[in-house]
Amino acid sequence: MGIEKRVIRLEPEGPAAVGLSKMALDPADFQSELPEQRVHVYFEDADLGLSIGVWTTTSMQEAFGPYPGDEFMGLLEGQVVMVDGDDNGTTVRQGDFFCIRNAIPISWKQVGCLRKFYMTYNNPRVPPPDIVSTAGGVTVLDKAALEAGLSKMTTTDPFEIVGDLPLQRDVNHFTNDAGNMFVGMWDSTPFESELRPFPCHELVQVLEGGVTVTEGDGAVHAFGAGDVFFVPMGTVCSWRVTDYIKKYYGMLDPSGAPDVSS
Repeated sequence: MGIEKRVIRLEPEGPAAVGLSKMALDPADFQSELPEQRVHVYFEDADLGLSIGVWTTTSMQEAFGPYPGDEFMGLLEGQVVMVDGDDNGTTVRQGDFFCIRNAIPISWKQVGCLRKFYMTYNNPRVPPPDIVSTAGGVTVLDKAALEAGLSKMTTTDPFEIVGDLPLQRDVNHFTNDAGNMFVGMWDSTPFESELRPFPCHELVQVLEGGVTVTEGDGAVHAFGAGDVFFVPMGTVCSWRVTDYIKKYYGMLDPSGAPDVSS
């Protein structure tokens, strides 16, 4: 069965008709007592190793070890401390978006409940990188710093523009070791794009302004500040910005994925 290619709005509680499902946990994965964890997976491509969803957990600490994939996350509630082998921690708080690099040696530690949106990429055909240090492996997006770093783009990719070209700016925050997953900030003046298959996977949080995304069958999705949505690669859609938009993005380009499977 093929993977449905439709625009997906992420909700903190999961879809109203489904909610979140309780996860089966392995005690070997924890230093603490078992927490209760729940998840709704909005999109999954097991062959690629990509998963998009919302996840919750009660207090816990995971076993120390390599982190399972590159991950882009937004904390909806709670906070977490990512602890290295010397018990030094990086704290991520409610409202933060952050990235974790695949295979860094680390432990997820928290007190109280936590809820997050996530985009995880862990290609099953590629061995994880051999990383001995957590240095730079957990990074929190700093909105003010990223805004100061925005620079004019020389291309309007991934969009084919209808009419006048907009002013679009971009700044990269994170690139994974495989060189095919990117996290950053982007903004644009008004534009409308052609109706075409979207050339990558993208998770978006709208920071300012808004966008209307229209699919090939006529379905219309309006997103404004605070909304989070996902566009699977190959989704036939057009984007229309009538005033201005600023967003965080997590993009994955599967065409850039190494494949060393035998």
